[in-house]
Amino acid sequence: MREAGFYAKQAGGDAQCFLCAHRCLVKPGKRGLCGVRENQGGTLYSLVYGRLVSASVDPIEKKPLYHYLPGTTSYSIATMGCNFRCLFCQNYSISQPPRERGAIAGRETSPAAVVAEAERAGCASIAYTYVEPTIFMEYALDVAALAREQGLGNVFVSNGYMTAEALAALAPALDAANVDLKAFRDSFYRDNCGARLAPVLDTLTAMKRLGVWLEVTTLIIAGLNDDPGELAELAAFLAALGPETPWHVSAFHPAFRMADRPPTPPEAVLRARDIGLAAGLRNVYAGNIRGFGGENTVCRRCASTLVERAGYAIRKTGLAGAACADCGEIMDGRLGIGAGRAPGPPKGDRP
Repeated sequence: MREAGFYAKQAGGDAQCFLCAHRCLVKPGKRGLCGVRENQGGTLYSLVYGRLVSASVDPIEKKPLYHYLPGTTSYSIATMGCNFRCLFCQNYSISQPPRERGAIAGRETSPAAVVAEAERAGCASIAYTYVEPTIFMEYALDVAALAREQGLGNVFVSNGYMTAEALAALAPALDAANVDLKAFRDSFYRDNCGARLAPVLDTLTAMKRLGVWLEVTTLIIAGLNDDPGELAELAAFLAALGPETPWHVSAFHPAFRMADRPPTPPEAVLRARDIGLAAGLRNVYAGNIRGFGGENTVCRRCASTLVERAGYAIRKTGLAGAACADCGEIMDGRLGIGAGRAPGPPKGDRP
């Protein structure tokens, strides 16, 4: 165990956690909603520091990140636990046991060992993923600091429910993030995820302001979040953040407590993509469907194909460095580690 950060001791032995937007008041002997932060005698502990349940080499496109170091690999790590209870979770076997049964597994792995493995595997970055990485923030921060020293990038794949305090600590070492914007209705978040919409929107806005390269994913679930009007509102929000923001609209496949729900038909995903493009987003991608188009990156000036994809594989690139080989237009994104990051806000103007 490791004493947690992002909490304050309270009268009577309580611990006020401010790592995520749940801001749990944790009683002595109890855990927060994530199931991996426990109050022992008035001190809040992380139960998952350094306890990896997954570590693998993935294409960066799997995150999905299409505009950050395309064609490279990312050393992807996770502990157990999550601060959401999504009924459609694909990784429920590692995200939900701590909150459902109190079970926590994992092998002890030091931050230095993670970075060494990433270097040995020839990865360009480390991805904190598979579960919500905010719940192992203390470990992620230690790994990220060492990764940055060794010239590796850092990537979060997140539900966006971290607090402003946590993001302020993370942002200096964070190069890119893919954040799930699961719907654009608070009722969806309450009923299907055990969370609220507003904190996620706040995180997206703050990440943009802090210069983190941001991509967004929405899993399209027929009958729950696929209303064209709602998707148009969501796309308009992203376009207001910046038209360069990539939006990945992906097909749902039955999982966890929605195993009896039908898969999303490809036409619903393609319709969502059209809505995003109509809203003014330059980079909208159709995911979890093959052979229907919508995976390639094209030049916004001359429409030449810059990156051609088939699933996670890149078949060809039309790039000369960071620019279109045909017309010289610079591709949206971050094609080098730490390159092109927007400056953060002045001191004192944190999110």
